[in-house]
Parts: sequence; C-alpha cells; structure tokens
Amino acid sequence: TLQPMLCLPVFLQVGFFPSECVELINDKVPQSVTNSVPKPVSKKHGKLITFLRTFMKSRPTKQKLKQRGILKERVFGCDLGEHLLNSGHDVPQVLKSCTEFIEKHGIVDGIYRLSGIASNIQKLRHEFDSEQIPDLTKDIYIQDIHCVGSLCKLYFRELPNPLLTYQLYEKFSDAVSAATDEERLVKIHDVIQQLPPPHYR
Repeated sequence: TLQPMLCLPVFLQVGFFPSECVELINDKVPQSVTNSVPKPVSKKHGKLITFLRTFMKSRPTKQKLKQRGILKERVFGCDLGEHLLNSGHDVPQVLKSCTEFIEKHGIVDGIYRLSGIASNIQKLRHEFDSEQIPDLTKDIYIQDIHCVGSLCKLYFRELPNPLLTYQLYEKFSDAVSAATDEERLVKIHDVIQQLPPPHYR
C-alpha cells in the first residue's frame, strides 16, 4: 500500500503513472464481459429507432414555430444582440416604448430613482414578454409613472451581458478614474466606440 503513495509525487512531476504503480485488470475481468457480442436490435426497437429518427428530422424550424405563435421570443433576460436579431429591431421595443412615454409624461422628480408598484411592473413585463406592446397611456400607468422607469431598469438589470459589457468593464473602470474631467471624457468616449453595435445603439 505504501508503494503507490510513493509513486504519487513522480506522477505529479512527470505526468504519468510508472508501471510499478499500475495494476493490470485484464485477468480480473470475467470472460462473459470480454467475449460478449452486442445483441441485435429487435424489430420492435428497430421500429422505435426509425420513428424517433423521422420525428427528429421532421421537427419544424424555429421560424415556423414563431409564425404559428407556438414559440415566443423572450424579451427580459435575453442577450441583447440575440434579441435584436430575432425581433428585427435596432433598439429593443421595451426600451423604445418606455423612453418615449417617459419623455412625454415622466418629467417628474426621481423618475429613475423611485420605484413603481411591483404588480404594475410585472403586468408590463408580462405584456412585453408576450410580444405585445402595452398601452402605457392607461390610467394605471399614468398614475404610477415610476413603474415604467422601474421596468427600464429591470430590463437592463436582467441582461445576461450588461449594457457596457463584461469585456469592457476594466476599460470603463480605468476611464472613470482618470485624473481630470477632460481626460475622463476622452477615455470614456474611446471605450464607448468599442461597444458591440447593439450595445452602442
């Protein structure tokens, strides 16, 4: 029992086990296992395999499922580039609708600081996730303008890769900590130019 343990440092250094540390198991494997021939597939199983192959090949494409209304694309928690590619938009509809509404009705103190009513935020989220554009001029939303601002923040928060991207995080961090305002502005501008097109837009 001590010999294999003495061999361990050699294994870590060299990268393989020396022959004295390895025990061959050929003699210990029962002949029934080594001599076994694979069983032929029965007719019943053969038909099942054929059915499964045809089923997998005849699956409708993602585009056809979308046309039939069976498959719905996620809006929240979906990669920004992927979402825009699937929706055919330059900017996510949720952001476009919410920002237009805020520009028109939401010039109030703390529009992005104060939180809206959770149930209103969830209603809006559900409608956008169902590929509908909700009517934001309903009284329920006009009276709770902050829920629209909260929905925008929720969208950004749930992006798998943040708006300013994980890849550029260090560069943004360096740019923000520049010594002077002028230098900071130049550095931030340079990093923004490096954002992927969907994030830049």
